[in-house]
Amino acid sequence: MFQKWKDRVTITDIVMWMIGGTLLLLCLWGSVSTIRAGLYTKSHWIDFLIFGLAQGSIYALIATGYTMVYGVLKMINFAHGEVFMSGPFTGYFVATAMWRSDFLDNHPITAIVAIFAVAMFVSTMVAFLVEKIAYRPLRGAPRLIPLITAIGASFFLQYLFKGLYGSGINAYPDIEILNGFWMIFGIRVLKIQVIVIIAAIVLMLVLYNFIMMTRVGKAIRAVSEDKEAAALMGINVDAMISTTFIIGGMAAGAAGVLYALMFKQVHFFMGFLPGL
Repeated sequence: MFQKWKDRVTITDIVMWMIGGTLLLLCLWGSVSTIRAGLYTKSHWIDFLIFGLAQGSIYALIATGYTMVYGVLKMINFAHGEVFMSGPFTGYFVATAMWRSDFLDNHPITAIVAIFAVAMFVSTMVAFLVEKIAYRPLRGAPRLIPLITAIGASFFLQYLFKGLYGSGINAYPDIEILNGFWMIFGIRVLKIQVIVIIAAIVLMLVLYNFIMMTRVGKAIRAVSEDKEAAALMGINVDAMISTTFIIGGMAAGAAGVLYALMFKQVHFFMGFLPGL
């Protein structure tokens, strides 16, 4: 078992583990130094923790699409950050239209569901088109070529949205039911942070069960293990790769709306840093 695991580990995996370990040590060192200096109170640290969990939940959804694509194609999809950006950006216009018609205030739950549906659909379509146009024709090419193409697709989507909608920051309409806070075990927590954490956990559990329990999920896992063997077993490899991009796009779209609702803004560059 150890030998099988060892054979699957690549240089990229080792480098990423080293980078992750270094960042973790730096964070721990900074936290210990800050605690010793007494710069923040206990309530401040609780606020930091909850905010970190909320933002980390969003990043976890984004990372889901990254890891699924890498698992199937062994390629880093640099355009995934822009897939994340495209959904909530489109959702912004839907939210604004509903806000102007008072639908957002009168039917907030229905409006939120509509925003999620539109954003996830747009992100899914962007992810599907990126795979179809930018990646599929280069599937048999050396790994550096799709990597360069991914970077090009990322910049193309960024500046496409900049050209269409401008470079300014667009404020998401305020949704009253998401404002305020709840008291949880005597701790004051913003409603939107709790909603983001719970929504992200639910979405990841649904995705996990889909990948582990369904025939499509098992087919995706088979393709990630060995494309040639999966094809010999009758699995449509191209369809499973497209499905992987679609699932990643849906997760990115949902993450984008959660991000927009928590930070109340969208802009064409919002996917760059989370995408890193």
